[in-house]
Amino acid sequence: MPESPIRKLVPFAEQAIKNGKHIFHLNIGQPDIKTPEVALRAVKENTIEVLSYSRSEGSETYRQKLAAYYEYHNINISHKDIVVTTGASEAIAFIFGSIMDVDDEVIICEPFYANYIAFATAASVKVVPIISKIDDNFALPAIEEFEKLITPKTKAIMICNPGNPTGCLYSEEEVKQLADIVKRHDLFLISDEVYREFTYDGHSHYSILELEGLDEYTIMIDSVSKRYSMCGARVGCLVSRNETIVQTVLKFAQARLSPPTYAQIASEAALDTPQSYFDAVKNKYINRRNTLITELNKIDGVKVATPNGAFYCIAELPVKDADHFAQWLLESFDVANETVMVAPASGFYSSKGIGKNQIRIAYVLNRRSLVKAVNIIKEALKVYKD
Repeated sequence: MPESPIRKLVPFAEQAIKNGKHIFHLNIGQPDIKTPEVALRAVKENTIEVLSYSRSEGSETYRQKLAAYYEYHNINISHKDIVVTTGASEAIAFIFGSIMDVDDEVIICEPFYANYIAFATAASVKVVPIISKIDDNFALPAIEEFEKLITPKTKAIMICNPGNPTGCLYSEEEVKQLADIVKRHDLFLISDEVYREFTYDGHSHYSILELEGLDEYTIMIDSVSKRYSMCGARVGCLVSRNETIVQTVLKFAQARLSPPTYAQIASEAALDTPQSYFDAVKNKYINRRNTLITELNKIDGVKVATPNGAFYCIAELPVKDADHFAQWLLESFDVANETVMVAPASGFYSSKGIGKNQIRIAYVLNRRSLVKAVNIIKEALKVYKD
């Protein structure tokens, strides 16, 4: 089981704090955005006297409201197509267990969310990476490259759209290209769409569940964590019109009994969040992204891809080992007693030796903090020695 590239540096950060340093956390996708009051109030004002189990697939009222939310986003499904999970993480684990056997393969564009490897490891499934490049702004690789990787063991292609850690947003055309290949080779198409609300520069999100004629092949993953700044709720879901998949996933859901009751109450209430909330949050992230990219581009030797979605970017640094650099920032460097915590990008690749000089930055801090954080990186690079 691999270490988390995001969390493995926590002991060094804790020691830095004990030493009196202030840390700008660019390492983890924990937004500083306030959780919608409607969600918090639903828990605070609840009159439950017995905190009982919910249904294994999640409460019916929540799933019905979720189905209405998706319909608003051009996705026509029934609440029976939804299984509520303990975060999107559990949804991924359930899917790998449901559609793949030991030594089966899933093709995933890298860099990808690091825990995909962990879930694959737990299921004894092999991740087959297909590399996207910073010079191409991490665009979807050519379909021909996917074709080369398909074997009799291949069971699925998996994407994250918009992407973590790249912020890349796949277009409708790119999603339809993937649809053609999975149908041609009788594969599943899994799409992690937890950042669907965060798209920029006039771009819009296109879900795999908007595809026609792909009901048996498509599985969508979602979560409340980022959309409503409710990471601690640990509520996600998987959605598929393939009844066999849903019934198989339900067996895994029954084994863990049920998703958390209070968190579902909060998540159901969060669906009443007004559009003005999302408009304000999106504008905030656009401004943060623009600030971050502008400041990074001022540093000699740094290359950065411009994200069109989510709230992450990958930056390539003039260093040999970003893991060592990230640890050194916490242990040995500060500017006016302030330093930065970043996520080394090598942990978002499964191909050995790739991404060693890259970091992932989560722009979840205010613009003033982002400017200060990038300045610390700039000053650090002036004195750092590999």
